[in-house]
Amino acid sequence: MRKALLDCDLNELEEVVASMGQPAFRAGQLYKWLLSGADFSEMTNLPLSFRNKLSQNYVARALKIEQTYPSKDGSMKLLYRYTDGNLIEGVYMPHGYGDTLCVSTQVGCRMGCAFCASGIGGLVRNLTAGEIAAQVIAVNKLLGGNHGKKLSNLVLMGSGEPLDNYENVTKFIRLMTAEDGLNFSSRGISLSTSGIVENIRKLADDGFSVTLSLSLHATTDDARQALMPVARKYTLHETIEAMKYYFKKTGRRVIYEYALIKGQNMSTFDVKRLVAITKGYPCHVNLIKLNYVEEKGLEGCSEQEAKRFLQRLTEAGVSATIRRSFGNDVGGACGQLRRRYEQNG
Repeated sequence: MRKALLDCDLNELEEVVASMGQPAFRAGQLYKWLLSGADFSEMTNLPLSFRNKLSQNYVARALKIEQTYPSKDGSMKLLYRYTDGNLIEGVYMPHGYGDTLCVSTQVGCRMGCAFCASGIGGLVRNLTAGEIAAQVIAVNKLLGGNHGKKLSNLVLMGSGEPLDNYENVTKFIRLMTAEDGLNFSSRGISLSTSGIVENIRKLADDGFSVTLSLSLHATTDDARQALMPVARKYTLHETIEAMKYYFKKTGRRVIYEYALIKGQNMSTFDVKRLVAITKGYPCHVNLIKLNYVEEKGLEGCSEQEAKRFLQRLTEAGVSATIRRSFGNDVGGACGQLRRRYEQNG
């Protein structure tokens, strides 16, 4: 399979250009075309012989948008197909403070969480940095941002566990925040992890300062292990300590994602445990009304139950909100759109 040319930053493109006997300024021209979502045939200020040589070893567009599913709430679910035929999905979410794209980092997932459709079938493969970036560039182009940036925020909360694909994901973040690239702010990038402790610490030690979210979903080791196999490797104490370490190292408030599961994690005991978990450092609990996944069978709560749980948390001094849900009329939880398309295709 030909390599995604978007895997290269500007310095690496300079090496590619030099290896093909082209002058150094061609790297900048090529980079601008790649960031605009152009294919080689559209790069009209590059010599045809150079473009032909590039196309023998690289792809300019690592994916195509297979289908779009506009929602009545203004969001849009997207199905992408990579050059090897694999499908992944994403979500575009308009906000008053800037438009957001939910990004996938793997085809499938090996975490096996009890509430998530993305991991059904396991991990197919990691996405490269350029393949992840291709999602952003394709949607940016779809929104009319060929020569500018239409998206403001990126959330790495789609299919896959970002910290299980650490090197590619961190290179993607560097590509997105590069001043000579799309120049996203680190504060505009959120990364959600199930809790790979050593890579939470490594993310801080390597100098990244994105908003870090932990999929918490339970307040004891036993309850979390029943929902998330990763919790069998890392205790809740180890995981929370890693999140505190990330805050101390970066100064960034951390987020705890908490899917509300009927009859499992919404008791008075859970409120008390969340108070203890969040006490003494800047953090926020993001309550999520669970999307029903047929293969998983877990039941979410009603809007009223979610609001009551939120009230109990806030009255106990916990910073918390209920996360706004997008695109429920066009696909449900992440991973379901891909599976349905493959089954019906």
